[in-house]
Amino acid sequence: MLDTKSFSKKKILIYGLGKSGISSYLFLKKKNQVFLYDDKKVENKKIKNHIIKKKEILKSSYDYIVISPGIDINECSIKTYLKKNIKKIITDLDVFYFCYLKNKKISITGTNGKSTTAKVLFDALKYQKKDVRLIGNIGNPVLSEKKVKKHTIFVIEISSYQIEYSKYFKSNFAAILNISPDHLERHKTFDKYVKTKFKLIRNQTDKDYAFLDLNNKIIKKEYKQTSFKTNIINVNSHSTKKFIKYIKNPYFISEGNIQNLSFIFALSRKIGLNKKILFKVINNFKNLKYRQELVYKSKNFSIINDSKSTSFASSINILKSLKKVYWIVGGIPKKGDHFTLSKKKCLNIKTYIFGKHKSFFINKLKDITNCEIFTNLENVLIKIIKDLRLDKNRDHITILFSPAAASFDNYKNFEDRGEKFDKLVERINLKNVSNGK
Repeated sequence: MLDTKSFSKKKILIYGLGKSGISSYLFLKKKNQVFLYDDKKVENKKIKNHIIKKKEILKSSYDYIVISPGIDINECSIKTYLKKNIKKIITDLDVFYFCYLKNKKISITGTNGKSTTAKVLFDALKYQKKDVRLIGNIGNPVLSEKKVKKHTIFVIEISSYQIEYSKYFKSNFAAILNISPDHLERHKTFDKYVKTKFKLIRNQTDKDYAFLDLNNKIIKKEYKQTSFKTNIINVNSHSTKKFIKYIKNPYFISEGNIQNLSFIFALSRKIGLNKKILFKVINNFKNLKYRQELVYKSKNFSIINDSKSTSFASSINILKSLKKVYWIVGGIPKKGDHFTLSKKKCLNIKTYIFGKHKSFFINKLKDITNCEIFTNLENVLIKIIKDLRLDKNRDHITILFSPAAASFDNYKNFEDRGEKFDKLVERINLKNVSNGK
């Protein structure tokens, strides 16, 4: 069994040199002999001297191989070597767990809503003067925190990529917010994706708590098929409705964010958050960048930048909360993704499709919404401005940039895509459009 002394005087290979890999190196290098490798060329001068070649790895043996989240051992350049040494593979989450055994850990996963839920909990704990750190898929990598004390609390946003190869990590409190098809290009099947998410709570003990929405058919099915030691808390979003009268922040009106609030309330009861402080934090919460972010509002129309949306499921919740929508969609579609709203519920949605993968979205949406296709995002906005000026019905219109697809066809990531959209919006004289000019 590993313990806090396991990562001392060891020979360690770190594979994958993004933020996670580099933070693992900086954390482990003082007490261990650490070697680095990445399939891509690395320009970071500080670590160049520690990078080894593939042929050196193949003839070497290591105590541990720390895999970064972006590495798929079935597709990478040393996949045969990794499969032969599968028992030695761990992640930064495993190192983190054993090095901070006594610290309270609150972990959030799910297909959608992880970042918002984690950030609200972090803000509320910080407001109560707790030494709390926001780490993982949001904030800093798990091994990059400094001056950690015994009473430090970690709020950790965890993706399926981070969970997949972890062996030992477990959390005092763990929430699976929701599950819908995502990352199937990595996990291959939806069943494997679901099981990866549930790994977060399978590792827990009878002293821990897991938070699940058992009204969700997918979650309920996996829950019934799996034995757990942990204490299961059923989170029901219907129970949150009694608190809605205290929520003044319009960001939380969508179905998805009401679900996020349900988990926040359930977790807060177990981790001892003051209810008055929690409501204050929620009402003052500024939504995260490019996540249902209101970037413009006038009497006639609003513009929402939801570039973080990378699947239909992440767009549907906000679509359901809006009355009249010009929906901008496009990018690299997710394998196995389906649009589940009926035509009846999409009567007030007009869809503007852009990018190289137009045919996928046309096939999924043409019989459900009124669709138009464009080569790029700029042309979409030009047409939307024309449509706004021609619209005789003066009901308030929401222009929703919620791409429902990955961004890597034309952008570095969803942040880059969101920033580019904001810049396009800035170039438009929106006051003239609002005045009907």
